[in-house]
Amino acid sequence: MNEQALSQQPSRRGKIAARLLSGRTGRIAGRTVMWLFLLITAILTSIPLLMTLFGSLKTGAEMMTGGSLLPAKLQFVNYAEAWKQANFARYTWNSAFISIMVTAGTLLVAAMAAYVVDRRNFPGKSLYVTTQASMMFISVGAIVLRPQFDLMVALNLNTTLWGVILILISAHSSTFFMLLGFFKAIPRELDEAAMVDGSGFARTFFRIILPLLTPGLGVAGLFAFRHAWNEYILPLVFTMTNPKLQTLTVGLANLRYGSSAAMQIHLMMAGACLSILPMLLAYIVANKSFIQVTAGSVKG
Repeated sequence: MNEQALSQQPSRRGKIAARLLSGRTGRIAGRTVMWLFLLITAILTSIPLLMTLFGSLKTGAEMMTGGSLLPAKLQFVNYAEAWKQANFARYTWNSAFISIMVTAGTLLVAAMAAYVVDRRNFPGKSLYVTTQASMMFISVGAIVLRPQFDLMVALNLNTTLWGVILILISAHSSTFFMLLGFFKAIPRELDEAAMVDGSGFARTFFRIILPLLTPGLGVAGLFAFRHAWNEYILPLVFTMTNPKLQTLTVGLANLRYGSSAAMQIHLMMAGACLSILPMLLAYIVANKSFIQVTAGSVKG
């Protein structure tokens, strides 16, 4: 019996070694596929950016005739010309003003709405949440642009940037659901303890709960800022009669044709590269929030 057991030990060890080798091979294959997928995604994402960057350093003739990806000679003067023709200083300020106001307003409105929905029961709560969800699938510019414009005319806000800001703040459904998920992760015991100490509902929200929501606010704020910064249709419609209020996206579109009706794609690309810089700055500011959210999800 002992001899039979001893004779079976090498075969058992071989099976165990084979299983370990098979598992290791599977993990290596899985990591290889994952890295190949990430590499292909990075390449596909980087190609348009590189084409824009290299195109911004070409002459107009090079852009029209095509040819190689790399410019024959670096034309850094395109950036100065784009800055001058597109009135970047004015349009950048307009875009920054809209984006900052929209981000602050969207976070405030969406955070208060999400907090009430998560912490309170009230008549029509399900209807409100359903309405918010349905608004995520409606294109604001394509369907309700005319009614919104008429509403801003009635409020005498059609000739200011505040009309654009109010409309963009109203489109806060995605931010609402994003923050609602963060609120669900905050224990209700904190609210109860604060109320036992005499803190009211609003004070509990602003003094205790809202500071705990900082990572979520950073992530949601970045998306809100990006949406407002890249908005084109609303600023175009509301600033037709007042070009001084145009945003950077509208100003970049005006770079397409010069005074002689010649296409200036190289200047558009130079302006696009300049317009990316504020978004990069916003990402750097909110990067800490991304790291905190990722670390928290991994830990949980």
